[in-house]
Amino acid sequence: MAGILQGKSLIVTGAGGGIGRATCLVLSAAGAKVIVTDINEEAGKATVEAVASSGGTAAFVKADMSREDEVKALVTQTVSTYGRLDGAFNNAGLEQCAVPLHELTTEQWERALKVDLTSVFWCIKYQVIAMLSTGGGSIVNTASSLGQVAIKNAGEYISAKHGVVGLTRAAAADYGAQGIRVNAVLPGITLTPMISRLVSDENFKPIFDRILERHPIGRFGQPSEIGEAVKWLLSTDASFMNGAALAVDGGYLAT
Repeated sequence: MAGILQGKSLIVTGAGGGIGRATCLVLSAAGAKVIVTDINEEAGKATVEAVASSGGTAAFVKADMSREDEVKALVTQTVSTYGRLDGAFNNAGLEQCAVPLHELTTEQWERALKVDLTSVFWCIKYQVIAMLSTGGGSIVNTASSLGQVAIKNAGEYISAKHGVVGLTRAAAADYGAQGIRVNAVLPGITLTPMISRLVSDENFKPIFDRILERHPIGRFGQPSEIGEAVKWLLSTDASFMNGAALAVDGGYLAT
């Protein structure tokens, strides 16, 4: 039985680990041909190997999402490799600086906005150009539950992720009638390798215990669970989803 993404050509950014790697595995299992991209070549190639080991199709393209020319080249190489671009998961981003706003440097602020928001603009821009030439496609952007609410000491991250939600809606309005759907996923706390280490660290455990109380489902998410939501949004099963900010957060935003 063919998967719901059978034969689709997709890009996944920030695919060297965590949500990005897990999503590559989910998408390839659904029949997609994946371009894995990350600034970390070793991690990206490890994702390609993981996809190949599971019987999927993937190729690695190294790209720095903070450089417009590399984002453009990534899309060009995807079309060259697979013949077209059907969808993309724009997932690359930076961690929070974890300082109050008045302690943020301008350099920290500008880097966060460039990687977490401007790079998404570049991705959408060049992905749309490729998709318009073949009749449409689907784009999913990683925002965050912090794209809707705020916490302390994350001003640059919160601003960027709120921006991703707005950019997603703007792109959906621009291109929905041309067969290109643009949506966002808003993950809650997700047990990537880094978060898993912090959750078990004595210094951070009390913080995560308090955050866990805000998750009515009673646990944190798994990277593959975010990937499943992305898979659905990229597929024609979600054909009436456009401009949505889909919370995949165990109910965090509901409380």
